Amino acid sequence: MKRVILSVVVAVVFAASLAGFGAGSAYAQDWAKAALAKSPRHGEWVTLKHDGRSVDTFVVYPEVKDKRPVVLVIHEIFGMSDWVQELADEVAAAGYIAVAPDLLSGMGPGGGRSSSFAEGKTMEAVSKLPPDQVTADLNAAADYAKKIPAANGKLYVAGFCWGGGQTFRFATNRPDLSAAFVFYGPPPDKDAMAKINAPIYGFFAGDDARIGAMIPGAIEAMKAAGKKFEPVTYDGAGHGFMRAGEAPDASAGNKKARDESWVRWKSLMGQ
Repeated sequence: MKRVILSVVVAVVFAASLAGFGAGSAYAQDWAKAALAKSPRHGEWVTLKHDGRSVDTFVVYPEVKDKRPVVLVIHEIFGMSDWVQELADEVAAAGYIAVAPDLLSGMGPGGGRSSSFAEGKTMEAVSKLPPDQVTADLNAAADYAKKIPAANGKLYVAGFCWGGGQTFRFATNRPDLSAAFVFYGPPPDKDAMAKINAPIYGFFAGDDARIGAMIPGAIEAMKAAGKKFEPVTYDGAGHGFMRAGEAPDASAGNKKARDESWVRWKSLMGQ
């Protein structure tokens, strides 16, 4: 049994590594760090405590007068990277409060978070995170988010790659979500879909056979459960296009998918 479990973990990590590299490598993000450094918006790290855990969370505020919805941002299998922080800032630029927990908090060397891992080591660590711990961390972040004085009580969740799958799964555990935005992540078990209250909007890549093969079954299962699931597949894009499409060496397909996804995403949140 141990051998089977180990094989599954290795397969997950290997697949994720293949999917995450190429144009705009997850580990070559100086461009993201530079963009974040130039942001005029207020971003800060807060520490959320629950059940004996401390979860370091990056929060970015939009420059607006009125109270705004919150977007809970779930990172890729690469952990809380510079790109995820820069993406959170972009969410704030669109007029939303971004709350991005580092789900590797306390799991790194010396009890550190994602930034404490050696390059290339976060994938295995993220893939081994206990699902119940992930849910508890996300619930703590969501509870905190709804109590932010500048928040209006509306809560969205969006995740990418591994975080896309966690977004879909979190929707089965969190009944007060206004919507969930799944970026190239796998669906949860179909038996859990009955617990979903929020509409699920999917953003998928045409050149992503691993995840793409799961979409027809997810459509059928969500329909059978009477749930709203609206996936869009972007032809010519690869897995990770929201990150890869922003990189200086972005392919035309990834850049186009990223640009179109941003337009759709903001439109859906503005409904």
